[in-house]
Amino acid sequence: MNDNYELQQAVMHGLFDQQKYSGNDMLAPKLLVNSKEETIWEHLLDEFGVCQSFSIAVAFITKDMLTPFKAVMSELAARNVTGYLLTSDYLGFNDPAMFAELLKIPNLTVKITSVAGFHTKGYLFDNGAEKTMIVGSANLTRSAMLANYEWNLRLRSTAQGALFKQLEQQYTAQWHKAFLLTDAWVKDYALHYVTPQLTSKTASPVTKKITPNGMQRQALANLAKLRQNNARRALLISATGTGKTYLGAFDVQAFAPKRFLFVVHREQILEAARDSFRTVIGGSARDFGILSGKRHQTTAKYLFATIQTISKPEVMEQFDPQEFDYLLIDEAHRSGAQSYQRLLNYFQPQFTLGMTATPERTDDFDVFELYDHNIAYEIRLQQALAENMLCPFHYVGVTDYEVNGELLDETANLSRLVSDERVDYILRQLDYYGDTTQVPHGLIFCSRQDEAKELAVLLTQRNHPSLALTNEQSVSQRDAAVKKLEEGQVEYLVTVNIFNEGIDIPCVNQVVLLRNTQSSIVFIQQLGRGLRKYPGKEYVTVIDFIGNYKNNYLIPLALHDDHSKSKDTAKRELAFKPILGLSTISFSRIAKQRIFAALDAVKLDSLHELKQEFAALKQRLGRAPLLCDYLEQNSLDPRVFLENPRLNNYGSFLAKMQEQVCLTKYQNQILTFLCKELAQGKRPHELLLLRLLLQQETVSEQELIAEFDKYGCYHNDQLLNSLDVILGLDFFAIKSGKKIKADEYGGRPLVVHDGFNYQLSPDFKAAVSQGQDFGCLMDDVLSCGLRLNQEYDNKRQFTLYQRYTRKDVCRLLNWSKDLSAPMYGYWVGENECPIFITYRKDEKVVESRNYQNTLANNSAIRWYTRSPRTLESAEVKRLLAVDDNQARQIKLLVFAKRSDAEGKSYTYLGPADILPGSVAEETMPTAKAKPKRVVGMDLKFKQPLPYKQLKYLTGQEDNE
Repeated sequence: MNDNYELQQAVMHGLFDQQKYSGNDMLAPKLLVNSKEETIWEHLLDEFGVCQSFSIAVAFITKDMLTPFKAVMSELAARNVTGYLLTSDYLGFNDPAMFAELLKIPNLTVKITSVAGFHTKGYLFDNGAEKTMIVGSANLTRSAMLANYEWNLRLRSTAQGALFKQLEQQYTAQWHKAFLLTDAWVKDYALHYVTPQLTSKTASPVTKKITPNGMQRQALANLAKLRQNNARRALLISATGTGKTYLGAFDVQAFAPKRFLFVVHREQILEAARDSFRTVIGGSARDFGILSGKRHQTTAKYLFATIQTISKPEVMEQFDPQEFDYLLIDEAHRSGAQSYQRLLNYFQPQFTLGMTATPERTDDFDVFELYDHNIAYEIRLQQALAENMLCPFHYVGVTDYEVNGELLDETANLSRLVSDERVDYILRQLDYYGDTTQVPHGLIFCSRQDEAKELAVLLTQRNHPSLALTNEQSVSQRDAAVKKLEEGQVEYLVTVNIFNEGIDIPCVNQVVLLRNTQSSIVFIQQLGRGLRKYPGKEYVTVIDFIGNYKNNYLIPLALHDDHSKSKDTAKRELAFKPILGLSTISFSRIAKQRIFAALDAVKLDSLHELKQEFAALKQRLGRAPLLCDYLEQNSLDPRVFLENPRLNNYGSFLAKMQEQVCLTKYQNQILTFLCKELAQGKRPHELLLLRLLLQQETVSEQELIAEFDKYGCYHNDQLLNSLDVILGLDFFAIKSGKKIKADEYGGRPLVVHDGFNYQLSPDFKAAVSQGQDFGCLMDDVLSCGLRLNQEYDNKRQFTLYQRYTRKDVCRLLNWSKDLSAPMYGYWVGENECPIFITYRKDEKVVESRNYQNTLANNSAIRWYTRSPRTLESAEVKRLLAVDDNQARQIKLLVFAKRSDAEGKSYTYLGPADILPGSVAEETMPTAKAKPKRVVGMDLKFKQPLPYKQLKYLTGQEDNE
C-alpha cells in the first residue's frame, strides 16, 4: 500500500466519512487540545522529531517556553536541521529578553513582521514528500503549549497539496516583508519598550484570607484523626516551598492551645514563621513572641524559639514542663541531636508535631520512631506541582563533556573535571539554556570538594562570580555566601551536598547538577532547592550534565517519583519527553542513551534493592511491612514481589529478611498460589469469594452473586465455572517441564462447590487454623489484590490498555485449562480468539514468526496467521465464519507489546473486527528457497487507540 493511498484514506476518513474510509490517526486530520492524556507541545515534539525543516509563525512567544524549545533546537542542530520563525512586536507582548534568547539558537532564523494586527499561530513541517501543518489558537507560550484550552488543527499533505501550497505562499510573502532579528534591533526595542498593561483599570489591592488548599485540608483531617486516637506525636513530611509553616499554623488554630512553642534551628526563620502564624491565627502582636540569643519574649502565648536558646537548661527551667500544650519542631529530622533530645525529654505537651522534608537519615537515628511512626501526611513533588504550590521547572538532561570520546565517570581526575575545555563547555550550556538578561542565582552541585573550590575560581575568572561552599565553612560563612547570592554579588554557589536540605534560598533560578546521581532522595532534594516561589521568578532552569554513571537510571525514577521498580515504566517515562503540569523534562539523545544503558544494566527488582526498600519502610512503620503497606505509603509497587521469579511469595521474602515467619509447607504453597495467580488483582472474583469464606463457614451462590453486584463485577455461568477450576486448581493441572503446575500450589482444591454452596476445603480450612502468621499474610494478599484491582473495570473481562500475560487471558476468558504454553501468537477458542502481537520483533526471532505487523493506524492493524495457512485452512475458516446475521462467530481480542524487552505482559487494545475485503493469502519470505503461506487481514479496533498508546507502540526511540 503506497503512502499516497494511505494519506488519501486518512483525509477521507477525517473530512468525508469515518465509517467508509480507514483512518490512520498519524496521517488523518486531528484536533489537538491540551488534556491529561496529551498536550499540544507533545504533538509538536513528534513533528520536530522527524522533520527536515520547519517554519513557525506565531504572534506571541514567552520566555518561559524557550528552555524546552532550545532543547529541541539543540537536537535538531545535531541532525543539521534548520528552521524559520516569524513573529512580531504586536502590542508589546513579546519582551526584549525573549528576543535576546532567540538569538542564541544557531539553527533558527528569526524575522519580525511589521504587519499591524499580526495574530497568526501556525507551525509548518517539511519532511520531504510529506508536509504537516498545525494551525489554530496556540502561541509559543508555556500556557498555550501545556495547559490552556486551545484548538489546533493538524493536517498532513503531499508536497503538491493545494492547501499547504497556499499556506507556504502566505508564509513566504510575509517572510519577505519582515526584517531580520538582530542584536541591534533588540537593543533598540529594549530602549523603547514599555511593559503592556493587560487590564484597562488597576484594581485596588485586596487582602485575601489564607485558607488551606486541598492537600493541607487532608493533612489537617489526618492530624485531627490521630489526636482523636490519642496520638501524642506525629510527623508531617513536606518539601520546601509547599506551605508546611502555614499548615502548622492551621493545625495550631484548630487545636487552640493555651500556650504554643515553635522550635527552629536558624534564627533567620523565626520572624517569618511568627508572621505566618499570626496571619492565620490573628490576634494581638503581643501574643506572638521570639526567644533567641537577642530576644527573650518568654511570656508570649505563641512562642517562637531557636533550639540553641530554648535547649539551654537554664532557659528550659524557666518553664514548667507542661507549660506548652502544643510543641512544633521545624526541620524535625534534626531531632536526634542532643539539644533536641533535651528539649523533648523536658517538655510534656499534649501534642508534638514534627515537620520535615527529609525524614530519611544517613545516620543511625530513627526520626520515625521518635514521632511514634505517626505520619500525618506526605506532600510529594508531583502533588505540589499540580497544586501550584511550587515554581515550575524546565529540566534539561545534557551529555557531559567528552575527551576523545571518553566519558566522565566517578573515577575522573580533578584535572579533567576542571579542565578549561570542560569549564567552557559548561558555560556554553549555561549560556544557551539560561536567561542572560537576568542575573543568575544558581546552585551548582559537584561531586568533590576540590572540584567545587577550583570550579568556583575558574567561573569567577570567566566573569561569573562564584563561591565554593563545603562542610569546611561555618554556618555564619554559609549565611554570608547565601546573602551575596541573594543580592546578586555572586552568580553561583558551588557546593558538595551541603545544600541538599535545611536551606531556603527562594531567589534560586538555576540548579546545575555536575555529579553522579547517588539516590533519588538526594536528586529531589537538590532539585527542590530552586522550586520555592519568589517574586519575578516564573520558572527554574535545571541543567543536568549526564556522564557515564551507573546510577543514571535513577534520574527518570526521581523525576516521576517512581517507586515501581519497573524498567518498563521507567523507559516509558523516559521515552516520550514527559511533562509535569507546567514543568517540562527534556533529554538530549546521547544523555537518553546513557540512561537507557544504565536501566538495561541494573536489576531494579533485585533482592538487594527490595531489601533496601523493605528496611526503609520498616523504619518508617516501626514493624515489618506487609504488601498493603507499600501501597499505603506509596513506597513500592507490591507487584515487584508478586511477579518476582526469585520469590515464591511474600512470606518467603520476609524469611529472607530474617523476620520470624512460621509457615507449614502447605501454607507456603497456598500463599504462592495466591501471590502468583490472584494478588495482581486483574479480576476480583476469586479474591472476593475467599474473603467471604474466611468470614463465614458457607457461602451460597446467591450470596456470592450479591457480593459481586455490590463490588460492581460482571458475572455469568462461565465465570462461576471458572472459579471452580481456578480455586480447585484444575486450571493449572498441566505439565510445566517435568512437573504438574498445580503441584506447586499444593495439588489440592482450596474451595469445594457442591453446585449450591461454597466452602473452604478441609485441607485449606486446617491450614487457616494453624498459626497466626498464615492468616495475617493471607489477609494481606487478598486485601492487596483488591486494592490493585481498583485499576480495572470489573464490568468487563478485560480493561482497555491494562497489561495481561497469556496465562491471565486464559483465566479471564474462563477457559478450563491454562493454554498459554502452546498459544504463541494466538489461539482460536470456541468463542474467542486472543491475538498477541509483538510489534517490533527481535532480530533473532524465528523466521516463521517474523511477521511485520503495521500499526501506524490507530483504528486498524495488519495481522497475519501462523504459517503455513491458507484460506482453506480449518483454523482460518473458523476465524472468518459468520452467523446468519453476518456477525463473526469468533470474537477477536487484540493484545500487543512494543517489543520482547517489555517482558511477558501485553497491553489490551480491545476487541477488533476483520475489515471486509482485507483478507488475503500472502507469502512470507524466508531464508529458505520456499516461502511460507500465511493469511493476512486488517483488524479494526472497536475503539481507536489513544494518542499515547499508539505513540508508544510505534515510536522509534533514540536508544534502539
